[in-house]
Amino acid sequence: MNKLLKKMVVALLSLGLAYVVLADDVSDFQETLQAAEQGNAQAQFNLGLRYAKGQGVRQDYAQAVQWYRKAAEQGVAKAQYNLGLMYDQGQGVRQDDVQAVQWYRKAAEQGVAEAQYNLGVMYDNGQGVRQDYAQAVQWYRKAAEQGYAQAQYNLGVAYTNGQGVRQDLVQAEQWYRKAAEQGLANAQYNLGVAYANGQGVRQDLVQAVQWYRKAAEQGFAQAQYNFGVMYAKGEGVRQNYKIAKEWFGKACDNGLQQGCDAYRKLDQEGY
Repeated sequence: MNKLLKKMVVALLSLGLAYVVLADDVSDFQETLQAAEQGNAQAQFNLGLRYAKGQGVRQDYAQAVQWYRKAAEQGVAKAQYNLGLMYDQGQGVRQDDVQAVQWYRKAAEQGVAEAQYNLGVMYDNGQGVRQDYAQAVQWYRKAAEQGYAQAQYNLGVAYTNGQGVRQDLVQAEQWYRKAAEQGLANAQYNLGVAYANGQGVRQDLVQAVQWYRKAAEQGFAQAQYNFGVMYAKGEGVRQNYKIAKEWFGKACDNGLQQGCDAYRKLDQEGY
């Protein structure tokens, strides 16, 4: 499955502060508000977070946008990203892909990995900007080099498909591995496929089984099916139709017709 993860990162970035609504949270809010009104950029950003999350104040996306904008215009990278996200999602402001791209770009140029990834997605999909696979790869790479798993996976897909970059299965395998080792199921599955087919790496069915298993245990339907196939054929693992049937059933439960068909076939055969 060489599909890009074309979904945006939709989590608001914070400064790492764990807010808990306590009895004195109102006073904390007032202190933050006072500092924000005096032009303190970090306070403006924190106030935006409070409004966005309803921490110590009633949730109000329009107010969140207002305060993110003030902080963003002072160059606070996380505020620029969050403002881009609000435009992307149409929260507190009219949905606007062009504005989303502009603010993602500002944050991305300051090194925010989530913004770099989202900007890559915008280029990939042609949202708010002319579709440009080479630019998508450029921004995925920046995020990937910071260890961002979704970007590592998308960069692997780009190398697999030769989209925005010259096809290179060895590079694809390397980026899949980085994402897979961080627990990304799509990447674990693709790494399993690479080992099963000897694409960019020496064929190794035992390794294929290992990576299919990791993705399958996360509920990734195609991996569950492929894992079942390995047991059914005895490839990379001792043949076991009972276990194969179990995993075909899981794939079926997750909506994969192949899994349903394989489960039914084994069931009819008495397994």
